[in-house]
Amino acid sequence: MSRTPPESIAPLWRRACEAAIAFRHDIPHRAAAPQEDYATSLRGFTAPLPETGSDPGEVLGDLVRLADPGLMTPTGPRFFGWVIGGSHPAGVAADWLTSAWGQNAGNHQASPAASAAESVAAGWLLELLDLPREASVGFVTGATMANFTALGAARTAVLREAGWDVEADGLFGAPPVTALIGGEAHATVYAALQLLGLGRDRVVRLPVDGQGRILVADALAELGRVARPAIVILQAGQINTGAFDAFAALVPAAKEAGAWVHVDGAFGLWARTSQRTRGLTEGVDRADSWAVDGHKWLQTPYDCGFVVVRDSEAHQRAMTIAASYLPTTDTGDRDPSHFVPELSRRARGFATWAMIRTLGRDGIEEMVDRHCACARLVADRLRAEPGVEVLNDVGLNQVLLRFGADLTDNEGDRVTRETIAQIRADGVCFTGGTSWQGLEAMRFSIIGFETDEEEADRSADAVLTAYRAVRGRS
Repeated sequence: MSRTPPESIAPLWRRACEAAIAFRHDIPHRAAAPQEDYATSLRGFTAPLPETGSDPGEVLGDLVRLADPGLMTPTGPRFFGWVIGGSHPAGVAADWLTSAWGQNAGNHQASPAASAAESVAAGWLLELLDLPREASVGFVTGATMANFTALGAARTAVLREAGWDVEADGLFGAPPVTALIGGEAHATVYAALQLLGLGRDRVVRLPVDGQGRILVADALAELGRVARPAIVILQAGQINTGAFDAFAALVPAAKEAGAWVHVDGAFGLWARTSQRTRGLTEGVDRADSWAVDGHKWLQTPYDCGFVVVRDSEAHQRAMTIAASYLPTTDTGDRDPSHFVPELSRRARGFATWAMIRTLGRDGIEEMVDRHCACARLVADRLRAEPGVEVLNDVGLNQVLLRFGADLTDNEGDRVTRETIAQIRADGVCFTGGTSWQGLEAMRFSIIGFETDEEEADRSADAVLTAYRAVRGRS
């Protein structure tokens, strides 16, 4: 392929920029749900393998045309389907530059600027979340890989204490590791255990209450008889209810039992940035590792998460990739590749640095408080409607709802599913369905940076309109 003339880059990128701006400007007027389903989108994109190249401008135009009807609106103020931040314009701008710069954030020589931005942003994150300042931070794709990395460090540490070098000798013949986990833990934690060879079904599942919190008495009893090596996995922000495990009681007990304590705090760990919600996380800072997403309350674009590990040596032992051709640093400075399972990777530190600079501590706190207030508003509006039940204690940003609560379980399941479908068909807002302790429910997750009380109130109206229409047809 011939060299791309510099003068041809600007028109192409301007066209991409104009399409992106047009999409964002159109968000308030778009239906909240995609206008095409997967099958329709697939038919549009399907074509024979290109035998020859095409003009990039033509390709870009086709991409915009084909993708647009199948795009979701998580960047809008009325998207509540999953716990997905809104990709703040400042973070997007930094992420665009990251792509244009084409940096590999693997080590200092590959990109000094990317390494420096990560180092500074890592320190800021520890301050924002008020986690041990000596902890190491890795920049990963999201909470899935953050959980994987943290539990990898945990596996290293607990087996090393048992006299086993898992990095050198693998798991064949290793002492079995006991993982204790709440019965309503997120699926990504189980995925991490599976990928690490610890087994998703070999865990000890701890009983939980109606909010998904681990029952302290049962957990303490189990910890009293647990065999080492062991890992205890706790949760800051249950994905359906927003509930927090009792860290102040469970973390010290787990430590006394000789276990490593990991906290899945994908979105709930951000509660530590607000004086109003910080109490929900009391004692979480005494754990050994934490997973948290950037593309939630920090509002970075997707492909951004953070793993924090108190024991930096265990973290690096589990993740360091070494080869003769790779540069090393003997200055004691942080090497980005020693804290993540990737060598060639995106320079996520740029968008993280930009978003923390843009929002500041005060801006993040304001946003967390606003979203929690919106959740309370929605819950109050909807629980006043006959037949609507709020299933969770609304302490954070999650509202868990059941429709037709005055009907039989089967009828309530049907009304809940039909209400969700009607909400999406009406297009005012987008909400998600879930199954909670054997019943169908709707999850209302408030975390987009543009969502305020006016938008929350408008969305509550839309939910009530949909529910009444469904009940009217019953």
